[in-house]
Amino acid sequence: MLHHVSFPVADIEKAALLYEAILGALGYRQVDRDDRFVGYGVKDGEDQFALKLRNPAIPAGPGFHLAFAAPSRAAVVAFHEQAMKYGARDNGAPGLRPHYGPHYFAAFVIDLDGHYVEAVYNQASAT
Repeated sequence: MLHHVSFPVADIEKAALLYEAILGALGYRQVDRDDRFVGYGVKDGEDQFALKLRNPAIPAGPGFHLAFAAPSRAAVVAFHEQAMKYGARDNGAPGLRPHYGPHYFAAFVIDLDGHYVEAVYNQASAT
């Protein structure tokens, strides 16, 4: 349904370092960039998620978060570790979330600009 999503950020370089690390842990990479924009995805020139330099960088309101698909439980753990390393705040350590389903394994962070971000692996044959 969605083509892409963008987050406003106050410092494009710091935000890019964070997202390079956390999205890299999930198998995504930088696919486009200029001095005010960094795009991530899987194919060059086709960003599915982007950071855009904005002042002020105001995150979406209560109830909004963005969940990235992870290829494994280990990737969710790596996402969370990288987020902590690059200055994000913990908002839920990696683990099962049985209230979302028996195989829902996720981690939650708040990025440098206050955006709520999740990584989730939801497979019956969990690794």
